[in-house]
Amino acid sequence: MPDPRFCFLIPIYNHHRTIEATVEQLLSYALPIIIVDDGSNEETKKVLSQLTERFASEVLLHTLPENTGKGGACLAGFRVASEQGYTHALQIDADGQHDSADIPQFLELAKQRPEALISGHPQYDDSMPTARRIGRKITHFWVHIETLSMSVKDTMCGFRVYPLAATTELMDKVNIGTRMDFDIEIMVRLYWRGVPVLFIPTKVIYPEQGQSHFRAFKDNVKISWLHTLLFFGMLPRVPMLLARRFKS
Repeated sequence: MPDPRFCFLIPIYNHHRTIEATVEQLLSYALPIIIVDDGSNEETKKVLSQLTERFASEVLLHTLPENTGKGGACLAGFRVASEQGYTHALQIDADGQHDSADIPQFLELAKQRPEALISGHPQYDDSMPTARRIGRKITHFWVHIETLSMSVKDTMCGFRVYPLAATTELMDKVNIGTRMDFDIEIMVRLYWRGVPVLFIPTKVIYPEQGQSHFRAFKDNVKISWLHTLLFFGMLPRVPMLLARRFKS
């Protein structure tokens, strides 16, 4: 496999207060930064325009005309990154939740295991809302069933290094969810396709001034429906998943 070519991928929707700090934290790594504007408001577009002017050689802005959801922005970003010749995209959120100090660990592991999906295993502090904590535990229970594995430790953290060849191949064959179901579905389906999923412990916070786009009722219904689909999708894969488990 050729040497990996990395880029950062930042999906953004109305995070005008935090995106500048997020970009500035990434500049020291000397990697290209692809920002996907997911139909943001004018205030955010103004900040993004200023950023691309200041860092024209480091930042590539891709604008979607309408809001598609975080997953939709990521899927569009994977296409852009692949077309630009990158082999791996390190996706990090625009809202300051993720600890950029852990980026060297993600990149080093991706160099060692370029075929793998590298994901953060969140270590939360007390800022995490109780309802979100419970929801994550429910999702983890179902994912362990859908993969027949306890090795898939977390499917809801958006701090990841994606191998773009395997990811875009999956995108060509399956319609991946584009909203809060995205992180869960793409990891499970990549795992089903034999892509190793590796985890790095990382600190994740819920900033006091953070802006969440999680829609409690709609997104919980969407995630519940996703687990129903994944469960029935798992059934014909049981022999393969069991064989993989015993082999590992």
